[in-house]
Amino acid sequence: IANCLFAKFNSICNADITVGKVELQDCSTGITYTVEDSAGAIPLILPEQSEFMGDGLTLHPRPDHRHATSDDVISLASLAKSRNIDFNLEGNPFSEEFKKFMGFNNLVEVCQPEQITLVPDMPDQITSDHGWESGDHDQKLRESVRLLKSLSSNSQISLFVDQLKGDKANIDIIDYAQNIGVDGIEIHTGQFSKSIESGDLSIISSLSELVLKANSTHLFVNAGHDLNLINLPELIKIGGINEVSIGHAVIVDALKNGFEDTIKSYINTIKE
Repeated sequence: IANCLFAKFNSICNADITVGKVELQDCSTGITYTVEDSAGAIPLILPEQSEFMGDGLTLHPRPDHRHATSDDVISLASLAKSRNIDFNLEGNPFSEEFKKFMGFNNLVEVCQPEQITLVPDMPDQITSDHGWESGDHDQKLRESVRLLKSLSSNSQISLFVDQLKGDKANIDIIDYAQNIGVDGIEIHTGQFSKSIESGDLSIISSLSELVLKANSTHLFVNAGHDLNLINLPELIKIGGINEVSIGHAVIVDALKNGFEDTIKSYINTIKE
């Protein structure tokens, strides 16, 4: 199963759930079976109880609509507001209208999300595998942030950023984020997760350094990528992280333990 369900959990007390398209792939033939309207069906499967619903929904639409359609984004943003929970819209601010895709900025204007997470994905990129860094796009990104704030003035905007620069903590990204004009960062924890899985805890010091530096500024700190119930406790020990994003591990655990028990496990882990 791929691109099924993502979740965001606040490291203090809240939990956001993010949803996308449900797919089943036959590993022997390579054929993928897709439930095309699976994201749109989320209002039917998400429970009403707050302890299972969490405190927010997050959606990352892409121009090819492979994870979620523009209609999904609008309907789930409305669902979030009707249940008085946050809606977080993720994506590339440079993604313009394409066929049925409304364009990222247009979706922001329509949905008025509480959070906007900017990710430097290319249109054909399979998943988010790197964060923003300084380049020729800097002025355009700065202007995009100003535009997004004018379109949705109450939204908190963050940049998806890498944990490491070479083999050191990516400290320079803090000044970059401030220069671009965002409110926070979401740290890409892919390398952190791989290191913890291999038993290498040395990765923790660079992540801790980056979080501490960000905490010394006005920037809030989120984190996410490849997190699960095994490596999440090590992240929580660092402290200073507002919210974490959980990906496919939620679905893997839910297949074994059920959705509600899985959500409970993640919330309990975070609150320990």
